[in-house]
Amino acid sequence: MKVAEVSPKIILASKSPRRRYLLERAGLKFAVIPSNFDEDSVAASSPGETVRILAQSKAGDIADKFPESWVIGADTIVVVAGRILGKPHSKTEAADMLRRLSGRTHQVLTGYCICCRAAGSLLAETIETDVRFKTLTEVEIDWYIQTGEPFDKAG
Repeated sequence: MKVAEVSPKIILASKSPRRRYLLERAGLKFAVIPSNFDEDSVAASSPGETVRILAQSKAGDIADKFPESWVIGADTIVVVAGRILGKPHSKTEAADMLRRLSGRTHQVLTGYCICCRAAGSLLAETIETDVRFKTLTEVEIDWYIQTGEPFDKAG
């Protein structure tokens, strides 16, 4: 068997640089194989259920292709005043989101899933954290948008 045919022991089913960083900091050796799961296909009854199902679906998509590997999938959403904030697609949308978050407490929900088809093992959960934003000035909002930081993460 060639090395290329051997399944990685751990696979991160995400292209998130933050998730990659966390696994690297933990000293884990892993492969990154992002899932192509259609996130828009999930309709759940709550934001917490949504992120758990998304994480499980992303991990499952890759686990089906690499049944001997342990696969980690995750998804994060931000909820403020009952509204889910996704990734902003423009500077205007990013500024609107930051104004909505400014001076308020919002929830950050992360669903994660760790599974291995061959082991018959699956763990999927949701973690919710309350985050309080300070009141932001327009100068701070503009500066933050110019850094490019708002465009690769929810909320």
